[in-house]
Amino acid sequence: MRVLGIDPGYAIVGWGVLDYAGNRFAPVDFGAVCTDAGVPFERRLDEVYAGIKEVIERTQPEVLAIEKLFYQHNQTTVIGVAEARGVILLAAAQAGLPIYEYTPMQVKQAVTGYGKAVKKQVQEMTRVLLHLPAVPKPDDTADALAMAITFCHTNGNQLNRFMRRGVGPI
Repeated sequence: MRVLGIDPGYAIVGWGVLDYAGNRFAPVDFGAVCTDAGVPFERRLDEVYAGIKEVIERTQPEVLAIEKLFYQHNQTTVIGVAEARGVILLAAAQAGLPIYEYTPMQVKQAVTGYGKAVKKQVQEMTRVLLHLPAVPKPDDTADALAMAITFCHTNGNQLNRFMRRGVGPI
């Protein structure tokens, strides 16, 4: 199964694609969609949408794992991220991808085994699990790969049962 993990934002959207089979995952591709702060916000949203749509078309994932929006003290930031999530979810829906959402605590728990791990611990464990020579940069990319790993850990046993029975993914 091919999984696209996304760390949403409007300045930088991290993305990472993993292949998952038999309790093993391997990185396929990863990167970031970056927008220019000097461009009108609606244009930035268009760039996020186009960038994620291109990643979906090129890598052909079967599911999308994305960070669930959580409360932030800065309302301006949370609104912008929510709008960026909207165009990302639109691109996924248009491609027919099932969408799975995870909180930061769920990602920390799935990747490190500790729900209160710090960001650097999650990124380093992501590097180790994927046998990468260095933590992917920007950080948003490593976070997106962690999101994809979370999907695999959270749904892996169920997916493997379906695959063995020949039913296919959920």
